[in-house]
Amino acid sequence: MSHLPSLLAALNALAGGLFLLSAFAMVATRQTRGCLALFIYQSLLLAASAFLLAGEYGSAHLAGVGVVNLISKPIVVPLILRRTLSSEIYTRREIEQALNIPTSLTIALALAVLAYFLAIPILQSVAPQFRSANVPIGFAGLLLGAYTLSVRREAVPMLIGILAMENGAFFAGIALSRELPLIVELAIASDGLILVFVAGVLVRTIQRRLGSTRVGELAALREAQAPGAGRPA
Repeated sequence: MSHLPSLLAALNALAGGLFLLSAFAMVATRQTRGCLALFIYQSLLLAASAFLLAGEYGSAHLAGVGVVNLISKPIVVPLILRRTLSSEIYTRREIEQALNIPTSLTIALALAVLAYFLAIPILQSVAPQFRSANVPIGFAGLLLGAYTLSVRREAVPMLIGILAMENGAFFAGIALSRELPLIVELAIASDGLILVFVAGVLVRTIQRRLGSTRVGELAALREAQAPGAGRPA
């Protein structure tokens, strides 16, 4: 039993490494279905990390957080998206992106290194005895999710980028706030589900009316419909 905490810590480090790999894969993927699958895998790894930390520190709160994440993100979020969005969005072959994949991966690597150098001083000043890899990996997931959000030109992958940012923040937060009340986690999870539902309904409506969910086309449409647009000077 004395080796159990070390084993759980090692498994949590493995979950963290896979979590970070899923964030890189999300940057490189150019299909909506692939982005959603990677988000599901990432959410499962987040729940696994919460369970492993719960066993390592003996925290019932973290176990409850793991259960909430296991139900809400890998199961409920994809179900809501599939119910609210048309199947045409998932069958689209490629997502438009501002930068190509090699450039995106290079920037993602730089962001991951930046996240490490940002997290270490914070840990040394706030919790010098803290040794978990969750914080730098969570910061990296947050930055990579923000990058994914900024370079995508499709509404649904941008929404998944927001959810990936939330996963990164939670991956770091579950290690720093081990006694977070479960009611707080339930409130945050319900807010996330409401966001996904509302965004899904809006995207479906836009796609039905305009036949596209490209952000650039929506902006162009708004400019064209603005008062005085297209009138001769």
